Amino acid sequence: MLSVVGVVLALYVVWRLIWPLRMPVSVRGPLGLLVLALALHHRIVARFAGTMASPEIPKAALVVLASGFTALLLVAVFLLLLDGLLLGARLLRVADALRSGWLRPAAGGLALVLGVWGVQQGIAVPQTRQIEVAIAGLPEAFDGYRVLQLTDIHASRLLTGDWVAKVVAESNALKPDLVVITGDLVDGSVSARANDVRTLGQLQAPDGVIAITGNHEYYGQYAQWMQAFRALDMQVLENSHTQVTRNGAVLTIAGVTDPVAARYGLAMPDLSAALAGADPTAPVILLDHRPREAQANAARGVKLQLSGHTHGGHIVGMDQLVKRANGGYVSGRYEVDGMTLYVSNGAGLWPGFAARIGVPSEITLITLHAR
Repeated sequence: MLSVVGVVLALYVVWRLIWPLRMPVSVRGPLGLLVLALALHHRIVARFAGTMASPEIPKAALVVLASGFTALLLVAVFLLLLDGLLLGARLLRVADALRSGWLRPAAGGLALVLGVWGVQQGIAVPQTRQIEVAIAGLPEAFDGYRVLQLTDIHASRLLTGDWVAKVVAESNALKPDLVVITGDLVDGSVSARANDVRTLGQLQAPDGVIAITGNHEYYGQYAQWMQAFRALDMQVLENSHTQVTRNGAVLTIAGVTDPVAARYGLAMPDLSAALAGADPTAPVILLDHRPREAQANAARGVKLQLSGHTHGGHIVGMDQLVKRANGGYVSGRYEVDGMTLYVSNGAGLWPGFAARIGVPSEITLITLHAR
């Protein structure tokens, strides 16, 4: 789907920007082919080096491709806006104001600058976002309890072990009581990412590290990754739960799998299974990679749901599209039928779309309070 959309937009850019340039065909032709290649670069790279989910090429090449692809998407949007304005101007008989020959090349230049900047923002070490959540029935022993959420780390050839180590250091410096990771830890196979994820084993919290899967774990080697994560001292919840206790009080942490499991014949998300045998008096914090089932989860008595997956929509404005595929949830805090949903923008992102513009990455520190 991404390739189809990319090709359509690329053809539009070639038609409206490249071909009208006052240059020889010997220049415009290769430029047009370059634009089309950018639109198809995911499939081209996957054909020769890795997969769509995990391109195994040098980081510098990934940065260049990501910058170019982002610029392609942005310039297509800019050209559509210009053409829309031109149509409106023609209807108002003031079209001459938009006929300047520099407007479309300027849009291309702006898109390229934003593309490069956006990718640099995408691969930056995330900043900390701190929020407070009041939970009805939270035992007094857990008032002030600090949960650190990491999500969408996407360790890869783009976000390598050095970057992961910085995320771990930033997380440990916050001294949380518990660390939870809500999916998409990696892109690639266990052997390819072994060095990149090793420092995740250095995450520190008195009540440990609890993780769930996202969709990207399935694109690699799911069973092997479950073993690898547990070898890094993570408690991985697959439609199951665990209890955190303090002074005799109990807090239930439940986690579900990802719906993409259906493609691989693996267990689909099952909140009933995840809560089976849980203390009915203990508040439930649910780890669910995707936010879209928040309303159904709230109806089951979940008090706090922590999700990721959306990357916050990547680019201001694009969030309006992303939220439509995620139940209307894309970034930040939502109150859903008495339950708090928090959707993190994520720490990292997939190398195939590695830009952030106006949507910063984050490490989230959540302080719980009784209500």
